[in-house]
Amino acid sequence: MKSNLRISALMLLASPITGLVPCVIGVAQQPAPYRLTLQDAIQKALQSNLGVLVAGTRVDEAEGTRMRRLSAALLPRATVQTYANMQNRNLRAFGISFPGLPETVGPFSNYDVRIYAQQNIVDLASHRALKASEHAVEAGKLDSRDTRDMVVQLIAGLYLNAQSAAARVDAAHSRVTDSNTLFKLAKDKHDTGTATGVDVLRAQVQLANDKQALLIAQNQYKQSLLALARNLGMNPSTPLELAEPLRYMPLSQPQAEALVPAALLARADYLSLAAQRQGLLEQQRANQARYYPKFSINGNLGGIGRSIGGIQGTGLIQGQIDFTVFDHDRNGEAQELAGRIKRIDDLLDDTRRGIDENVREVLLNLESAGEQVAVAKEGQDLAQRELELAQDRFQQGMTNNVEVVTAQDELARAQQNYILAVSSHVDAKFALARALGDTEKNIGQFLTNP
Repeated sequence: MKSNLRISALMLLASPITGLVPCVIGVAQQPAPYRLTLQDAIQKALQSNLGVLVAGTRVDEAEGTRMRRLSAALLPRATVQTYANMQNRNLRAFGISFPGLPETVGPFSNYDVRIYAQQNIVDLASHRALKASEHAVEAGKLDSRDTRDMVVQLIAGLYLNAQSAAARVDAAHSRVTDSNTLFKLAKDKHDTGTATGVDVLRAQVQLANDKQALLIAQNQYKQSLLALARNLGMNPSTPLELAEPLRYMPLSQPQAEALVPAALLARADYLSLAAQRQGLLEQQRANQARYYPKFSINGNLGGIGRSIGGIQGTGLIQGQIDFTVFDHDRNGEAQELAGRIKRIDDLLDDTRRGIDENVREVLLNLESAGEQVAVAKEGQDLAQRELELAQDRFQQGMTNNVEVVTAQDELARAQQNYILAVSSHVDAKFALARALGDTEKNIGQFLTNP
């Protein structure tokens, strides 16, 4: 009996019309969705986002420029030179002519092995240029941090968009469940003679509309996950699942007067302009120092001789002072630097006002979004209560299901309003985190500390 069962089972699995084997294999190979938190998304973006990578290379480039200026003018330089040659000389060409002295001498050979070294002792212009390059490195790092802040806000916004889409899918599922319940109720009442065919048809239409709305919401959710994966540097085919649903967490309303000064000390874009200005000031000092004397020491040590065995040690050490007597280019450079400093000062003033405006605007949006959430929550609760009352009236035969369908539409609108209000409140938190600088840290605090 067991053998027959085993043979029958093998035939069933091998049968081409059952499709059981491919179905089982397909389910087994389906990868589990990757549960993605907001912090995970931010970290992945900071590791693979193109803007962050490009900003990092600019910092490396500025550091390389600093090293070049340091080594070219302030660090000692040493070279080794060796040669062996064979030559003859025309003595008459050098003004050497005596009776009996041949016109040319040679060929003869000589060998020379020598180390040359040079070190600048006092060079204020190069020193100031080095300081300017150090400020350029600092500005590059701040620009990189500002880019990271923008990427953090971008990814947080994409994650929020996916959260909102997921919330709309849940709301659409709820409406389909309510419409299905209404359809069954209308059909049962029609079967018992207490409802008309129009009630059944109306419930069917509502159910079809809600199913279509669910399909649209599901597609929008999948598209939001694709956009999120793309900006995280992940394969778009990777199945994602949000680990954090959309939720409202109130935030105590801070005062702009306390936040604006702190933002000026933390905003990387503002600090980068300040660092660029310091670099320009150092370039101005370097320009002024072009007329200052430069003192350096150089020399060489080696050996020279007519043959390798006859090489004798020789050397030289000398101090050198250089003065610039005429350098009209300095005036043009000074005018150029003055114009650049004026432009940076204007940018600093505008950025300072922009940060002030940005912080105050975000605080207004945050306050308004919080109030909208409260109103939308109240409207959603009232719409839910209205739907329950309409369902009870229809079930008791006091009215047709027009009231129920109308109440369902009102509830759908109230749900959308609530999702939009909560999304606006969370987005205002993200904007506040960006406005205050150090976006990643602030987002973590705003989402955990009400």
